[in-house]
Amino acid sequence: MSATEATAEVFVIAFKSLKPRQSEAVLERMLADEGISGDIADALALESRRHQRASRFAKF
Repeated sequence: MSATEATAEVFVIAFKSLKPRQSEAVLERMLADEGISGDIADALALESRRHQRASRFAKF
């Protein structure tokens, strides 16, 4: 596991250990931050398209 993966794992474990109101507060703060919310939106868009077939019009 790389240092980046280990850091991500620590954050995920910490987030999962929060009480529901605490995790809600963290998510609200993250979504209120333009940079973080944009990163989340980009990640969700990429993940939703990960298994889609490429368009015949796409030029790779």
